[in-house]
Amino acid sequence: MSSGTARLQAVGEEDHFFTEIAEDRQTEDQVPAGPAMGLTPSRGRAERGRSIGDVMVEMGYATKDQIEQAVQTGRAAGKRVGEVLIEQGILNADQLGRALADRHGLDHVDLTIFTPDLSAVNLVNIQAAKRFKAVPIGFRDDGALMVAVADPTNVLNLDDLKIMTGREIRPVVASPEDIEALIGHMNRLDEVVSEAVEEDETEDVLVTEVRESAEEAPVIKLVYSILAEAVNTHASDVHFEPGGKDMRVRFRVDGVLSAIATIPRKMIPGVVSRIKVMSDLDIAERRVPQDGRVTLKVEGRPVDIRVVTMPSVNGEGVVMRLLDKSVALIGIERLGMREEARERFERGFSQAYGAVLVTGPTGSGKTTTLYSAVNALNSVDRNIITIEDPVEYQIQGVNQLQVSAKAGLTFPVALRSMLRADPDVIMVGEIRDGETARIAVESALTGHLVLSTLHTNDAPSSITRLTEMGIEPFLTASAIDCVVAQRLARMLCKHCKRETVLSAEELNAAGFQTGYELEAYEPVGCARCTGSGYKSRVGLYEVMTISDEIRHLAIAVSSAEEIRAVATQQGMHSLRDDGLAKVAAGVTSLGEVSRVT
Repeated sequence: MSSGTARLQAVGEEDHFFTEIAEDRQTEDQVPAGPAMGLTPSRGRAERGRSIGDVMVEMGYATKDQIEQAVQTGRAAGKRVGEVLIEQGILNADQLGRALADRHGLDHVDLTIFTPDLSAVNLVNIQAAKRFKAVPIGFRDDGALMVAVADPTNVLNLDDLKIMTGREIRPVVASPEDIEALIGHMNRLDEVVSEAVEEDETEDVLVTEVRESAEEAPVIKLVYSILAEAVNTHASDVHFEPGGKDMRVRFRVDGVLSAIATIPRKMIPGVVSRIKVMSDLDIAERRVPQDGRVTLKVEGRPVDIRVVTMPSVNGEGVVMRLLDKSVALIGIERLGMREEARERFERGFSQAYGAVLVTGPTGSGKTTTLYSAVNALNSVDRNIITIEDPVEYQIQGVNQLQVSAKAGLTFPVALRSMLRADPDVIMVGEIRDGETARIAVESALTGHLVLSTLHTNDAPSSITRLTEMGIEPFLTASAIDCVVAQRLARMLCKHCKRETVLSAEELNAAGFQTGYELEAYEPVGCARCTGSGYKSRVGLYEVMTISDEIRHLAIAVSSAEEIRAVATQQGMHSLRDDGLAKVAAGVTSLGEVSRVT
């Protein structure tokens, strides 16, 4: 059979092909794996004799007269009806895609909202995607590959993709512009990947135990594509989580985890080994957790990545924390503190001696706040020494020590050594135990300014926490000058947030006893915020200055509630009060403040 005859036969079988897909969809009722926002399910099976023009009229995109005129114009110019309608401005590309999907009983995908699965995208190269004008975007529960296509009638392209990927193909319709944009994104990721590989090679991070053979090239490309996408989306963490059959990849963006990719079983060992090689870990050790670190240059920005391997019952997983220096090293004015709170904080770390503590749970931005203070203090006439585990961001002009348990360099040992090195300012990454707390407090009492973090829920609790760690109350009262408690709340997307009025009942239900309505904003969701309604994060703060009254309460071993009452009388705004002020300012939402506080 000639290729021309085969093509005619394929076109002739078009209706049967798509009718079969529609029947499969109705009987299986599968839901695509991963984020499905932007995916519109089909309304039913493809019907014989139903033209694309009929569908457009049914969907209200065009009138019968406009369709008939477009048909005549298309015949004379050798163009399809959809092309003519777009040229005439009657139809846009997205509407044409939706009409085509409805005509053939297929799903429609809006790629400006839908988040493609990176492991699916990487199953085809850019050249093939351009040739077929199609890109894999995800997997169905039955293992079939979802492929975004602009022309669902080109059955031969789908057959070629099936052979190339070795998977059953389930087409979904997207606009040509969206597909071109996704292919362009693939191309940019490839450029980032090559740059990252070059950076690795120059820093001798890569070793030869995992060779870049033709078989492993897709694994290398996938790992670097995932990391590049994580940087592009401002993810703080990347989780590689093994399951029964495959590996789920999730990004933590603005403090919230979401699935981004599904790695097939056969690629899992290569992906884990590749990450271990990058991080200089033992690829043969799978029984115990390992810690590593790697530095890459992504789009011209150096990105430090901390790596932890996690053996589990389903296999070995990996968590990678991305540390972007440009994000962390910011000024005090960009933290999001209100003016009064910022002045209290600045007064605290501007003292010649004493201690300033920043409290909050893991991931609440404590390190960023400490670094902002160190940046403000960093000058030629000050000797600043830090002890951290690990050193997350390197600051020029600051002497930074890395804790090393294997070498015997613990927080207490390092602190004692630092005191003999003539420091003016000491930053302790975290007060974890009584010994570290005691040395830090004594350092603050002997003429040093000490900055550190502590894990407590609020500022007043830090006083009682130090007492519980064995520090005498009179030492705590004398040493501590300021305590900052903080959380990170997601900011409303500026492009889609919507005005609303919060009733007194809603505020009371959320724990705010206001007794009045509040004009605010609520999340909506758009393409710019991937449908979440939020973009970036802002800090919520309570800054407690240690006054004489609070010192007396500390010495009397009063409760955190008693200390809070006095601090509030003296002008301290609680985390929730600061959150409500940011709700009223349209920065965040009531639900988000309730979530984090």
